[in-house]
Amino acid sequence: MGEATSDYLVHQFDPVFVVPLAGIALVAALLLQLLARRYVAPIYWLAVVMVAVFGTMAADALHVGLGIPYVVSTTFFAISLAVIFVAWHVTEKTLSIHSINTHRREMFYWAAVLATFALGTAAGDMTATTFGLGYFASGVIFAVLFVAPALAYWQLDLDEIVAFWIAYVMTRPLGASFADWVGRARNLSGLGLGQGEVSLALTTLIVILVGYLTVTHKDAKGEHGSLDRTRAD
Repeated sequence: MGEATSDYLVHQFDPVFVVPLAGIALVAALLLQLLARRYVAPIYWLAVVMVAVFGTMAADALHVGLGIPYVVSTTFFAISLAVIFVAWHVTEKTLSIHSINTHRREMFYWAAVLATFALGTAAGDMTATTFGLGYFASGVIFAVLFVAPALAYWQLDLDEIVAFWIAYVMTRPLGASFADWVGRARNLSGLGLGQGEVSLALTTLIVILVGYLTVTHKDAKGEHGSLDRTRAD
């Protein structure tokens, strides 16, 4: 959704106004999340949605606005994410999302999420355009990379936190590649259904799913982490 929405907005409206507005909306959503005393599905997922939209714009701005090659921006965001993970682990001694019970740990978490979305956007565009694989082939590749850590966890005893973050990083280029494949024009290796239509369909799906979680609380039951508990400030 973030990929399709970002592309639709910057092509339909002046990026000079759209990008700052998206940045403001992201800050507002994150402040709302940080002010919440416990996990609230609509607030949390609003923050994720705004990270998705703005993270895509940030990655695209480096390439379209500044002419930076996708290989360079992908490398930059990968290094940035690695630095965040190292700083997070050195400071807090864990990268587990179930241990996020302070504002500082949550700030590390959202920094990692933002870097992940920017990295995924750049990586997906790099494989699809720079490497010439097209969006569908890129999606298949990232689907395999998404499943790989789960198999390694089950069969090779890969550390669960490492497996989670590898899979999490892969969700972004996986989703973005298939969103681009469905929405982009046929001459750009897409199906040509339109970015606006894809954005609307996926946004509707997100609203339905978040509504379901809000009513059932299935994503909070049985958790022992901080995203569903009052923070220990």
